[in-house]
Amino acid sequence: MRTYRELFRAPQFGPLFATSAVQVAGSTMSGLALGTLVYAATDSPLLAALSMFGSSLAQVIGATVLMSAADRLPPRAAMTGIALAFGLATAVLAVPGLPLPAVFAIILTEGVVAAVGGGVRYGLLNEVLPKDGYLLGRSVLNMCVGLMQIGGFALGGLLVTTLSARGTLLVAAGLYLAGAAVARFGLARRPPRAAGRPSVAETWRTNAVLWSSGPRRRVYLALWVPNGLIVGCESLFVPYAPGHAGLLFAFAALGMLIGDTVAGRFVAQHWRGRLAMPMLLLLAAPYLLFAARPALPLAFALAALASVGFSASLLLQERLMALTPNEITGQALGLHSSGMLTMQGVAASLAGAVAQWTSPATAMTVMAAASLAVTLALAAAGRRAPEPVEGGSVPRQGLSAT
Repeated sequence: MRTYRELFRAPQFGPLFATSAVQVAGSTMSGLALGTLVYAATDSPLLAALSMFGSSLAQVIGATVLMSAADRLPPRAAMTGIALAFGLATAVLAVPGLPLPAVFAIILTEGVVAAVGGGVRYGLLNEVLPKDGYLLGRSVLNMCVGLMQIGGFALGGLLVTTLSARGTLLVAAGLYLAGAAVARFGLARRPPRAAGRPSVAETWRTNAVLWSSGPRRRVYLALWVPNGLIVGCESLFVPYAPGHAGLLFAFAALGMLIGDTVAGRFVAQHWRGRLAMPMLLLLAAPYLLFAARPALPLAFALAALASVGFSASLLLQERLMALTPNEITGQALGLHSSGMLTMQGVAASLAGAVAQWTSPATAMTVMAAASLAVTLALAAAGRRAPEPVEGGSVPRQGLSAT
């Protein structure tokens, strides 16, 4: 499967794409509105960053306690219920006078639920497409994220200015409800991918299998850490340029869209494995220039250029699927998604703390330098390790070798 026409002809991909698009738009608009509200109320870069990315911190709870549900719940019912829950939570966040502890309690609860949602969504993608279609399908979903973030941040910034931050949150809540309707009436009913009931014990057992392989561990770390540290840079866009944060986010999303389009559609198979690490380096390097506090036009260009490097995640996911048995792909992808978002939350917290004591520009430079160092260390570790035998259907016992 190499063309977009073939992809959208695949049964069920269209409704899955639409559901994802609407929910990403809602998440983007609500994040910008909430970050604006919290920064206006507290004047704190740390709290503003946590309000936008703090839900990612709770992903680790979902990943370690609830992730077995990703393969053991009916996908349509799970996606519908999760979208409804997010719509309700976003509407509550718009309530005037809501205490700050209540705001962050809702944000953290959203993160726990979202961890399972990522596993359900990407496990379903792997199920509705043939094996050779996963990379293209995930690329299109990532492109959708880029487009929805460009539109969501631009429209969200306009709505925050002309309507209000709370009004923008209500619009985002409506988008989540629309996503729930698309999932309920657009997706076909499917049985769970794995038998048994979700449980903490099953979550831990499968996570242990996934983590037992040295090659998979390195892929997970490459998916989580460099990416997360750069999201720490992005979490400071509001305090870096309060009046133009929406445009910074939009240009970053544009760069991600370009990178995912090229990687998913135009990069030949034999180049994919070689490009992942260079893309991770590109992801961080432009942010080193923020130490000089560039003018806004240059800052927009640097954010866009850096975000092309997010395409490394797409290339590394293909590698992860080649190393994972079919029956646990939902949890494997959910662990990737939740681990990545957890690291983003941690990095946003660290970046906010550094910015609190120095400045947003200095904190962005520090996070970029850390991302470069981690990428270089992982590349060195990969060169020292023997090349594993790949295949999504390898026996379970064969995955424990490091």
